Amino acid sequence: MEIKDLYQRQRKYIFTLLSIYVLGYGFTSYQSVFAGLILGTSLSLFNLWLLARKMERFGDSVVEGKKVRSLGTMSRLATGALVVIIALEYPDRVNLISAILGLMTSYLVIMIDFFLHSFHLRR
Repeated sequence: MEIKDLYQRQRKYIFTLLSIYVLGYGFTSYQSVFAGLILGTSLSLFNLWLLARKMERFGDSVVEGKKVRSLGTMSRLATGALVVIIALEYPDRVNLISAILGLMTSYLVIMIDFFLHSFHLRR
Protein backbone atom coordinates (compact mmCIF):
# COMPACT_ATOMS: atom_id res chain seq x y z
CA MET A 1 0.00 0.00 0.00
CA GLU A 2 1.23 3.46 -0.85
CA ILE A 3 2.10 5.97 1.82
CA LYS A 4 -0.09 8.52 0.03
CA ASP A 5 -3.11 6.23 0.39
CA LEU A 6 -2.44 5.73 4.09
CA TYR A 7 -2.01 9.45 4.59
CA GLN A 8 -5.24 10.27 2.74
CA ARG A 9 -7.25 7.79 4.80
CA GLN A 10 -5.77 8.92 8.12
CA ARG A 11 -6.24 12.57 7.16
CA LYS A 12 -9.97 11.91 6.67
CA TYR A 13 -10.20 10.42 10.16
CA ILE A 14 -8.45 13.43 11.68
CA PHE A 15 -10.69 15.87 9.80
CA THR A 16 -13.70 13.99 11.16
CA LEU A 17 -12.34 14.33 14.69
CA LEU A 18 -11.61 18.02 14.11
CA SER A 19 -15.19 18.61 12.98
CA ILE A 20 -16.47 16.92 16.15
CA TYR A 21 -14.16 19.12 18.23
CA VAL A 22 -15.41 22.25 16.47
CA LEU A 23 -18.99 21.23 17.22
CA GLY A 24 -18.00 20.62 20.84
CA TYR A 25 -16.39 24.03 20.99
CA GLY A 26 -19.47 25.72 19.59
CA PHE A 27 -22.17 23.89 21.51
CA THR A 28 -20.72 23.13 24.95
CA SER A 29 -19.39 25.17 27.81
CA TYR A 30 -15.96 23.49 27.56
CA GLN A 31 -14.44 25.88 25.04
CA SER A 32 -10.92 25.73 26.49
CA VAL A 33 -10.87 21.93 26.38
CA PHE A 34 -12.08 21.79 22.79
CA ALA A 35 -9.77 24.67 21.80
CA GLY A 36 -6.86 22.62 23.15
CA LEU A 37 -8.03 19.56 21.22
CA ILE A 38 -8.41 21.63 18.05
CA LEU A 39 -4.96 23.18 18.43
CA GLY A 40 -3.22 19.92 19.26
CA THR A 41 -5.01 17.91 16.59
CA SER A 42 -4.35 20.55 13.93
CA LEU A 43 -0.63 20.45 14.61
CA SER A 44 -0.84 16.67 14.87
CA LEU A 45 -2.24 16.66 11.33
CA PHE A 46 0.70 18.85 10.29
CA ASN A 47 3.07 16.34 11.91
CA LEU A 48 1.36 13.50 10.05
CA TRP A 49 1.83 15.37 6.78
CA LEU A 50 5.51 15.93 7.61
CA LEU A 51 5.96 12.26 8.45
CA ALA A 52 4.26 11.10 5.24
CA ARG A 53 6.36 13.47 3.15
CA LYS A 54 9.59 12.42 4.87
CA MET A 55 8.75 8.72 4.52
CA GLU A 56 8.09 9.20 0.81
CA ARG A 57 11.51 10.79 0.40
CA PHE A 58 13.06 8.14 2.64
CA GLY A 59 11.70 5.37 0.42
CA ASP A 60 12.91 7.11 -2.73
CA SER A 61 16.39 7.51 -1.23
CA VAL A 62 16.59 3.85 -0.25
CA VAL A 63 15.50 2.71 -3.72
CA GLU A 64 18.06 4.97 -5.39
CA GLY A 65 20.79 3.89 -2.97
CA LYS A 66 21.35 7.41 -1.71
CA LYS A 67 22.22 8.44 1.82
CA VAL A 68 19.17 8.37 4.07
CA ARG A 69 18.33 11.43 6.12
CA SER A 70 16.27 11.84 9.27
CA LEU A 71 12.50 11.41 9.34
CA GLY A 72 12.05 14.89 10.83
CA THR A 73 12.02 14.19 14.54
CA MET A 74 13.21 17.68 15.43
CA SER A 75 10.45 19.40 13.45
CA ARG A 76 7.80 17.23 15.12
CA LEU A 77 9.29 18.01 18.53
CA ALA A 78 9.26 21.72 17.66
CA THR A 79 5.54 21.58 16.87
CA GLY A 80 4.99 19.88 20.22
CA ALA A 81 6.86 22.69 21.93
CA LEU A 82 4.78 25.22 20.01
CA VAL A 83 1.57 23.63 21.29
CA VAL A 84 2.82 23.78 24.88
CA ILE A 85 3.96 27.41 24.51
CA ILE A 86 0.59 28.49 23.10
CA ALA A 87 -1.32 26.59 25.80
CA LEU A 88 0.83 28.13 28.55
CA GLU A 89 0.51 31.61 27.06
CA TYR A 90 -3.30 31.43 26.93
CA PRO A 91 -4.32 29.10 29.80
CA ASP A 92 -7.80 30.63 30.01
CA ARG A 93 -8.51 29.85 26.32
CA VAL A 94 -6.53 26.64 25.68
CA ASN A 95 -6.41 23.68 28.04
CA LEU A 96 -2.86 22.27 28.21
CA ILE A 97 -3.83 18.64 28.84
CA SER A 98 -6.30 18.53 25.96
CA ALA A 99 -3.78 20.25 23.67
CA ILE A 100 -1.23 17.53 24.44
CA LEU A 101 -3.86 14.83 23.92
CA GLY A 102 -4.75 16.44 20.61
CA LEU A 103 -1.09 16.40 19.65
CA MET A 104 -1.07 12.61 20.09
CA THR A 105 -4.14 12.17 17.88
CA SER A 106 -2.29 11.30 14.69
CA TYR A 107 -0.37 8.52 16.43
CA LEU A 108 -3.59 7.08 17.84
CA VAL A 109 -5.22 7.33 14.40
CA ILE A 110 -2.22 5.53 12.84
CA MET A 111 -2.52 2.66 15.35
CA ILE A 112 -6.30 2.36 15.04
CA ASP A 113 -6.09 2.52 11.24
CA PHE A 114 -3.46 -0.23 11.27
CA PHE A 115 -5.61 -2.53 13.39
CA LEU A 116 -8.77 -1.86 11.39
CA HIS A 117 -6.98 -2.35 8.10
CA SER A 118 -5.24 -5.57 9.21
CA PHE A 119 -8.55 -6.91 10.56
CA HIS A 120 -10.21 -6.05 7.25
CA LEU A 121 -7.46 -7.85 5.29
CA ARG A 122 -7.87 -11.02 7.38
CA ARG A 123 -11.54 -11.30 6.47
